[in-house]
Amino acid sequence: MSSQPEETLHCMEILGGNRAIRQTIHAPGVDLWIDSRPLESGRGGGDVHYVSTCGGGQVTRLALADVAGHGGSVDGLAVFLRKLMRKYINTLNQTRFAQALNQEFASAAESGRFATALLLTYFAPTSHLIVCNAGHGRPLRYSARQADWEALDLERAGDCSSIKASKVRYHFERVSNLPLGVLDPIDYEQFAIDFEPGDLVLLYTDALIECEDIDGKQLGEAGLLSLVSSVRSTDMNEVGERILSAIDGRRGSKPEADDRTLILLKRTDAPVPGPSVIRTVSTVAKMLGLRRV
Repeated sequence: MSSQPEETLHCMEILGGNRAIRQTIHAPGVDLWIDSRPLESGRGGGDVHYVSTCGGGQVTRLALADVAGHGGSVDGLAVFLRKLMRKYINTLNQTRFAQALNQEFASAAESGRFATALLLTYFAPTSHLIVCNAGHGRPLRYSARQADWEALDLERAGDCSSIKASKVRYHFERVSNLPLGVLDPIDYEQFAIDFEPGDLVLLYTDALIECEDIDGKQLGEAGLLSLVSSVRSTDMNEVGERILSAIDGRRGSKPEADDRTLILLKRTDAPVPGPSVIRTVSTVAKMLGLRRV
């Protein structure tokens, strides 16, 4: 697996892809630790990630997608999705980002092909992390204040955020947040949490929760939550290494069965540029779809 030194993300720069990598990225107010392992060594896989920063260094955007299938068989489709993600990643409103990805992916993918995706935006001036989930596994969050891990979803967000959930509505009122390529048009919802200093958020593709032990039992979300809760550390690199070591140990001598990506975000105390109040309000309104971009 290729390795790169630590990177500092600059305004309007985009990093990512669907190849093997282990990398630490520093962005305004947040650090990221990324470990991505395609099933077939030396080739791209179905896991795709991108990180960018824009808005004068105020906004950090992260996208993680998992194309159904694995290894080289889905490399071409993953490359197409990668191009779409790069095309739309600086669309400020995440729900419109998701809708654009879904529309183009649905028209290009073979029948039955789909991709789950997570789109996240960290807005440094207000310390909010905004999440849009398109059929993907729920992110897990470590709260430094509560010293505990929890799964993040729309229902739970109402208890921990001062920004309300928002939604772009299309033709279907009862169906929303499906994986990319399943149905078009479709609703996509997003929610925001207060991302406090020392907090961690774990993102992953389904290879982690579908990892089987020697008896064929899958880890599942509950098992992953139990695993991360047993890691008594808030060091981002150590947490990532210990999770992967536990996953490898659980699998034993069984070969890996899918592309695997794990991403950790950590809120830092690094200073960020301070925009005016008017600019901050305007940017938040655009991200939540309350103002046209």
